[in-house]
Amino acid sequence: MDDGHVGAIVADDGSGADPRKFAVALRRTLGEMNRLVHDFASAENVHPTDVHALSFVLDHPDTATPGLLREHLGLTSGAVTACLDRLEKAGHIRRSRADDDRRVVRIHYVPGARAAARAHFLPLAQAADRARDRFTKDELAVVLRYLDALNEELGELRAPRG
Repeated sequence: MDDGHVGAIVADDGSGADPRKFAVALRRTLGEMNRLVHDFASAENVHPTDVHALSFVLDHPDTATPGLLREHLGLTSGAVTACLDRLEKAGHIRRSRADDDRRVVRIHYVPGARAAARAHFLPLAQAADRARDRFTKDELAVVLRYLDALNEELGELRAPRG
């Protein structure tokens, strides 16, 4: 999607929040994040999709399962199994069976691997801290509200899996 196309969808309202600038900034952020993900994947000998799986496991409020991961990543069961096999082989995760239902598989982030990921992504955390320091608490609340709304809207765009 080029910037002219985005501008044709939503015109600049004169508020200084030019949608084209938003689109460019979001693409640039996405590109930088993808670069960091690919660097980590290469260093850890895993696929970039595996890094997204690790993020999901890390950020999930409960213990993640292969089914939740499949839904989140939009992958087939076989692709999720291959992803988890690579992550387990690389020492990033371990799988366990639920005590109350042995059919349920739980995915756990290995603590030592978490330290390796933190070390690799430390420059990202530091950059985020420096950028965050440029804004007031009220401004950051608006930015977070925008990102939450954007993620909600993007989540609605997911095609239902059959």
